Amino acid sequence: MTFQVSLAGLLTSLALVGVAAAISLWQRLGLERQVLWAAARALVQLLLVGAALTLIIEPGRSLLWSWLWVLAMIAYAGDVARRRAPEVPRVMPLAIAAFAAAGAITLGVLFGLHVLPLQGRTLVPVAGMLVGNAMTATVLAARRLVEELRDKRDEVEARLALGQPARRAATPYVRAALRSALSPQIETTKATGLVFLPGAMTGLILAGASPMQAVLVQAVVMFLVLASVATTSVVITLGLVRRVFTPDHRLRPLPQPARAR
Repeated sequence: MTFQVSLAGLLTSLALVGVAAAISLWQRLGLERQVLWAAARALVQLLLVGAALTLIIEPGRSLLWSWLWVLAMIAYAGDVARRRAPEVPRVMPLAIAAFAAAGAITLGVLFGLHVLPLQGRTLVPVAGMLVGNAMTATVLAARRLVEELRDKRDEVEARLALGQPARRAATPYVRAALRSALSPQIETTKATGLVFLPGAMTGLILAGASPMQAVLVQAVVMFLVLASVATTSVVITLGLVRRVFTPDHRLRPLPQPARAR
C-alpha cells in the first residue's frame, strides 16, 4: 500500500507551522516571521525541485541530465560554504573539490560495485544526501581549523621556529577540526534505529516498502553519509593547510570572523 498526500492534506499540515509560530509568540522569541518565511520558502523550493525532478528522472530520460543536476548541486553547495564561512580564505574551490572527491569515492562504490542501480531516480537523491550532509561538516571543519590556527598562532609559530614544516606544525589543529566535524555524524550514526528513525527509512515505509528493505536502504545511506563527511572534512582541512601557509612555511595572516549585526 502506498500513501499519497493530497493538496488538502498539505494545507492542513501547515497548522504544524502555526504551532511553531505560536510558541515563538508565547515565549516572545520574535521568531514567528522567520518561521513562516522559512516554511513558505522551503515549500516553494520543494515544489520547484519536485517539478524539475519529474522531468529529469522520468523513464527514458538521458542520465546526462541527472549528472548535470549533481554538478549543479556541488557548485551551489560550494557557494553556500563560501557564504557560511567568509573568514576562511578561498573556501569555495576547496569545498567543491571536497564534494567532488567524496562523490567520486562514495558514488563510485555504490554504483560501480552495483550496490544500487545507476538510474536518475537513485543518482540524484543519493547525491543530494551526500552533498547536503557533507556541506555542514565541511563548513564546520574549515571554520574550526582557521579558528584554531588564528587563536593559537603563537603555538603554531613556535612549532615553525623549532624547524617543523607547515603540515607537521598544523597537525594538532587539523585533528581538532576533524574531530569537531566528524563527532556529530558519528553520534548520529550510533543513535540511528534506537533513538530515531531516519528520513530515508521512514519515507520508504510510508511509501509501502517492507521494513527490512527500508532498513537495508537506510544502512546504505548512513554509510554513504559517514564516508562523505569524513572525506570532505579531510580534503578541506588538508587543502586549507596549503592555503594558509606560505611555501617557506610561514603562517599567513588570518581574518577575524564576521561580527553578527
